[in-house]
Amino acid sequence: SAFNAIGTDDHIRALVLRAHGPSFSAGADANWMRRMAGYDEAENLQDAKALAALMATIDGLPKPVIARVQGPAIGGGVGLVACSDIVVAAETAFFQLSEIKLGLTPATISPFVIRAIGGRAARRYFLSAERVDATTAQRLGLVHEVVAEDALDGAVDALIGYLRKAGPEALAQSKQLVAMVRDQDPGQMADATAQQIAQLRVGAEAQEGLSAFLEKRKPSWVVE
Repeated sequence: SAFNAIGTDDHIRALVLRAHGPSFSAGADANWMRRMAGYDEAENLQDAKALAALMATIDGLPKPVIARVQGPAIGGGVGLVACSDIVVAAETAFFQLSEIKLGLTPATISPFVIRAIGGRAARRYFLSAERVDATTAQRLGLVHEVVAEDALDGAVDALIGYLRKAGPEALAQSKQLVAMVRDQDPGQMADATAQQIAQLRVGAEAQEGLSAFLEKRKPSWVVE
């Protein structure tokens, strides 16, 4: 509900997903796990669908989502990271798909994690449940930038600075563009991508952006 509200709020330009305390997300809550052990299959299905809906909502949010990862991201926490658009992690952070240790699989988050790190890497880390340090996570494509923990806020602020200069509609459409084109044959996407840019060019936001460029001024949406 919170993410959906943010997605429709024109006053919000970007979202930073962050945590307080030693962990970014330590995975499933222990009390929830105790309850889950007593769920029947129908109750488990309903619960899993709720988590899947959360991940899909973050992934499809029409606002940029920056994950500020200051500590461990475990289990579903890796899913939160994989659903984010831009990920900045502290050097001391680590990532772990630990479900296999509980006799489970990272099923609900797997579409997002596999998309981020690829099937080959997923085979290893889904099976081994080993800890992945921030540098390795960056190499795998899960993390975009690794910085010292005391530099996290500066790195996030710099990213927000870039996003403040972008057209809000163009940001949303860019996310849709990636989702539409990803893993598709370029030739098959020609009509759809041409249609998107044609529609944007005649829209009010692009007209303002082009006018501002030609008039050597800042567009109206730029937030200082």
